[in-house]
Amino acid sequence: MTISKHVALARSVEGRTISAHVFSRRARGGLTVVILGGFHGDEPKSVTVVRRLAELLGESPELRGSTRWVIAPLINPDGYSRRRRRNARNVDINRNFPTDDWTQTSRRSRMYGGPKAASEPETRAVMKIIERYQPARIVTVHSIGLGRFCNNFDGPGKRLAAAMRRRNGYPVAGSIGYPTPGSFGNWAGYELHIPTITLELPSLDSAKRCWEDNREALLRVGGT
Repeated sequence: MTISKHVALARSVEGRTISAHVFSRRARGGLTVVILGGFHGDEPKSVTVVRRLAELLGESPELRGSTRWVIAPLINPDGYSRRRRRNARNVDINRNFPTDDWTQTSRRSRMYGGPKAASEPETRAVMKIIERYQPARIVTVHSIGLGRFCNNFDGPGKRLAAAMRRRNGYPVAGSIGYPTPGSFGNWAGYELHIPTITLELPSLDSAKRCWEDNREALLRVGGT
C-alpha cells in the first residue's frame, strides 16, 4: 500500500512555503529518488515539468512502483514570483551550497553565491530534503539556451544520464561548459557521491513540449 503526503520543509526569505510531495510505500525498502525544480525563478518550465510529474504520480499510483518519490517543484518561490534568477536577497541558490569550491563572488554577478555558503533558507531547505530522505538518485530540472539542453551528470551519474537519454534524446554531458562553484550538483554529486542529474530543458521549447519529451525519462529515474 502506498501513501502520499505534502510536506512543508521551510520558508523562503519572504516567507513563502517551500514544500515537497512524498509518494512512498508503507513498508520499508525500495529506491528513493528526489526530483527538484525552480532553483532559478526565471526558468518557469522547470517548475511546470516537475509539477506535472507530481500530478502524474498522484493520479496514477501504478507508475510509482516500489520507489519512494520526493518531489519539490519550486525551490525559489520568491525569484519565481518575479521571474528572476536569484532569490529575494539576490543570491543564486545554485551557487550557495557548502562545497569545497564555494567562492565569494561579486554581489553584482547574476551568479552571486551569497555572503557565505548555505546562507539562504532555500539552500538549507534542499539540504534538509537530502539529509531527511537519503536518496539514491537525484534530478534537478533547469532550462538553458543556445541549444545546450542535456542530461548533465555530476558524480556517479553517467549511467543514469545515459538511461534518460534513451527516453528524451538529450545529449549526455559531464560538464555544462563553465565552472559552477557552490552548485547543488557539485555538493550532491561529487561531494556526497549521489548520482545527480541536472536536466537542462531547451529554453525555446514550450513547457508542454518539454514535459512530453521528458515524461518517460523522469519516470525512468524511479526505475519504472
